[in-house]
Amino acid sequence: MSPHNRIYLSKPHMSGDELAAIQDAFKSNWIAPVGPDLDLFEKEFADAVGANHALAVSSGTAALHLALRLIGVRPGDEVLVSTLTFVASVNPILYERGTPVFIDSEYSSWNMDPNLLADALKTRSEQGILPKAVVLVHLYGQSANLDAILPICQEYGVPLVEDAAEALGSRYKEIHPGSSGIFGAFSFTGNKIITTSGGGMLVSNNEEYITHARKLATQAREPFPHYEHSELGFNYRLSNLLAAMGRKQLQHLDERVVAKRLIFERYRDGLSHLPGIRFMPEAEWGRHTRWLTCITINEDEAGTSREAIRLALELENIESRPLWKPMHMQPLFDGCEIFGGSMAEQLFADGLCLPSSSSMSECEQIRVIEIIKNQIIR
Repeated sequence: MSPHNRIYLSKPHMSGDELAAIQDAFKSNWIAPVGPDLDLFEKEFADAVGANHALAVSSGTAALHLALRLIGVRPGDEVLVSTLTFVASVNPILYERGTPVFIDSEYSSWNMDPNLLADALKTRSEQGILPKAVVLVHLYGQSANLDAILPICQEYGVPLVEDAAEALGSRYKEIHPGSSGIFGAFSFTGNKIITTSGGGMLVSNNEEYITHARKLATQAREPFPHYEHSELGFNYRLSNLLAAMGRKQLQHLDERVVAKRLIFERYRDGLSHLPGIRFMPEAEWGRHTRWLTCITINEDEAGTSREAIRLALELENIESRPLWKPMHMQPLFDGCEIFGGSMAEQLFADGLCLPSSSSMSECEQIRVIEIIKNQIIR
């Protein structure tokens, strides 16, 4: 057992202002589910990402679920979705009993391949069964190629939902991922670049959509003095206490991006010269937050494997993690169709996420780098 304290993959980073904000909300007795901090968090977040309207909810998954519900996904409807992602990007499709169809990644960003998306929509158009939506994931802090993907969706009249859970603070040219589609969904779980301990945000430029989403998120109560319900609703609102925390976290977003990118630069400086080590590229179209620093290990060149490095780090009480196992390889989605697949499969086989907490010290990072170097240079 290592004598060192554990180094986590991406732990919460508190500024010191959050507790006072929570205490102020507590003293005001605006506890849950609504209150002035919740209203302000929604407005401030919408302003920060360049969206017209926002709804704070209990998780990024809840935000995606509301988006698909409002788009009108019904049993049997197909939804095209990135295969290289966390399962929460896909589960809401199953909540509505839709059918996921997976799209592989392209190398320049590891995000959805626009050419494969075009192939999938062309195929479905010729079959006369266009999907109900496209869920585009912006992966590990990097935007997908929106200028290529948006026109394809528009050509076929298929709504685009952006899963920007991992990409808050990134840029596509001068815009924020999550603000271009019909809906954008964000996450504030403890490992994200800002956190409310748990929570998420749904954004849209359409006020009616967010108004309806707000109704659905509060058990779809109709505007009567008694409790009246004419459609199925959910208990998805974020509490005012957590919104107070989120407001303070949001004020430090730019600092967190700077810290994450500095961590990446240290890893790059310390590891890029090693045989077989390659970093997730930064696409030419925008700023990568480096929410997680991700590498691939070519076993033939490095003389060691992704898994051997992961286990060596774990032996020293350091958390790392393989890249997302593609959804088309998951038992839950056995039998679902995939366009492409080989790129995501290779990234999963070779890829590793390195510890990337924005509060990580340089000494901690040197420990990680030295362990990886010792696995390759032997």
